[in-house]
Amino acid sequence: QTANVKAIIAATKKAGMDERAAVVSIATALQESKLENLGHLGDRNDHDSQGLFQQRPSSGWGTVEQITDPEYSTTAFLKGLKQVDGWRDMPLTKAAQTVQVSAYPDHYAQWEQQAADLVAQHWNS
Repeated sequence: QTANVKAIIAATKKAGMDERAAVVSIATALQESKLENLGHLGDRNDHDSQGLFQQRPSSGWGTVEQITDPEYSTTAFLKGLKQVDGWRDMPLTKAAQTVQVSAYPDHYAQWEQQAADLVAQHWNS
């Protein structure tokens, strides 16, 4: 999971975005996959969701190969986040939900402190 945290941070920096973007991304990945790059889970799968962000090929996020690549999936998430007006100033759970369109929109908030701690720990490493 630490490698995935570092991959999310690296992709965030590469996209020219700040620590807040990394916190939103990591909190989202914590909720969606517990920071595990999940493949297809068979009957336990939510539709065709895969990867750190549980993105769906059928929803236009990319191919299975792309969305199970941490850099690609983070970049795709961040592209969506950039399109959310005022995302930096809104509650994390609202910013994440606007991008993810989850059936559980309030669940992202519980991960904000852990995500912030992870970013503080790894941003400069």
